[in-house]
Amino acid sequence: MTYSAVNTIWVLLGAALVFFMQAGFSMCEAGFTRAKNTGNILMKNLMDFCIGTPAFWLVGFGLMFGSGSALLGTFDPLILGDYSHILPAGVPLWAFAIFQTVFCATSATIVSGAMAERTKFSAYCIYSAAISLIIYPISGHWIWGGGWLSQLGFHDFAGSTTVHMVGGICALIGAKILGPRIGKYDKSGKPHAILGHNLTFAALGVFILWFCWFGFNGASTVGMDSDALLERAGLVFFNTNLAAAVACCTTLVVTWVRYGKPDVSMTYNAALAGLVGITAGCDAVEPLGAAIMGLVFGIAVAFAVEFFDKIAKIDDPVGAIAVHCVCGALGTLLTGFFATGVSTEKGVFYGGGFHFAGVQALGVVAVAAYVAVVITIVFQVIKHTSGLRAEPADELAGLDISEHGLLTAYAGFAMQPDTVTEDGAAEPVMVSGEVPVAEAIPVKRVESFDQTVPKLTKVEIICKESRFEALKKAMTDLGITGMTVSHVLGCGMQKGKPEYYRGVEVEVSLLPKIQVEIVVSKVPVRSVIETAKKVLYTGHIGDGKIFVYDVENVIKVRTGEEGYDALQDVE
Repeated sequence: MTYSAVNTIWVLLGAALVFFMQAGFSMCEAGFTRAKNTGNILMKNLMDFCIGTPAFWLVGFGLMFGSGSALLGTFDPLILGDYSHILPAGVPLWAFAIFQTVFCATSATIVSGAMAERTKFSAYCIYSAAISLIIYPISGHWIWGGGWLSQLGFHDFAGSTTVHMVGGICALIGAKILGPRIGKYDKSGKPHAILGHNLTFAALGVFILWFCWFGFNGASTVGMDSDALLERAGLVFFNTNLAAAVACCTTLVVTWVRYGKPDVSMTYNAALAGLVGITAGCDAVEPLGAAIMGLVFGIAVAFAVEFFDKIAKIDDPVGAIAVHCVCGALGTLLTGFFATGVSTEKGVFYGGGFHFAGVQALGVVAVAAYVAVVITIVFQVIKHTSGLRAEPADELAGLDISEHGLLTAYAGFAMQPDTVTEDGAAEPVMVSGEVPVAEAIPVKRVESFDQTVPKLTKVEIICKESRFEALKKAMTDLGITGMTVSHVLGCGMQKGKPEYYRGVEVEVSLLPKIQVEIVVSKVPVRSVIETAKKVLYTGHIGDGKIFVYDVENVIKVRTGEEGYDALQDVE
């Protein structure tokens, strides 16, 4: 076989760009989630590629591209068989294999974001391997490996369905089975916003993905050695960029109208929605069609995010389901309407009738059904064996520390404290004076003191970040009208439990805490102390300390009032 240097270099360049999308997904997911899970997010995006690569080499590639049947390729460990029937003109087997490997890894990494912040790392590794071993390759064979959908004329140029919808369906099923993050919904089902910690990361991730998408879509021509391919690549690049830009503008307007201000994070989601949606037909539609499709994607992603968040109650921290599942399917379907007939059958709007659109719809439904069934089995097996979801205490502490022993991904930086608590955790517990032996320290009783005359007393409480919301509610219910809250670092005698980084013990001297300062006069000091003890008590090291000080005077600057009167909020 004669190889083409131009085609080979083009495919390898595309493979490198698609590989770099892992960095984009890492930044997006890390930025849209909380700081305490950053290391876990980064680790998962590394490992889905590192697990997926040998899995696809050992099993996936043969199942996807082997000349088996219309339903399944061949079992060909190590890619030793003959693939001449599927190789693009002038492209060597191993160049094509690495190009397809990075596409497989992209499908697997989509799932990470929707299931972020509450999935066991071990479970993630298992289902990521399952996606690369069987789920993606089998549906991929139907579309790109000469299977039954390709024989019907189904068109998915670079993977709106093959890659993105497959990952999106897995994300949808996984997030549903997992359930929402602790604190995401109240008892009535109303969602609470859990803010991502670093919008700069998220923006960088989107721009990396946008840049790499020119390789994702553009290099899917798998050749550049003819005038026709050159023209086709130029159209692919232009349509890819146009759809994403129009989707962003559309979502900006939609969120501006609905919320009174343009939503930053959702507009960044729209860029990815446009890129995902146009991927199926970027070679088959005119720029006008790409622009209209981008308009549809921009509207769809905004409403899809709200639907899953508010109605379906499926917690997706990064919007992966709306972007990849909804817009991946929508882009494939719209190709059946806007295709001009150059590289496919003509779409509905170009006089082609509904045959091609019907084939596109059949492909979307068939792939969605297959993936949903198989990934549900995979998730249920994991859930009932090793476990799918992290323990509540681990989730509250953050998966960085609980799964990886990483105290923080931002050593030397103070981050906004996470104040989400477990459902029902705000209910106070009675202090029995008995604490678990394993981690307890001796409890000493002190005599209570009475406050018979109004005096000024400062109560300073040092507690865990995860208990602050419960403490704040208890103090408010007690009648406390003012407090000062600081995010501090500190330690007691124990200095925390030892953790390790690269096998070396990390010397922990300061741990993140919340410091609450309350000056009371009307409310009995003992009531404040006892309430705080009830709320904060677990019996484990690190419950906190309560300090009580006499205050000589308080002056209200606005009125000049001093002492007891200065603490009364009365006009």
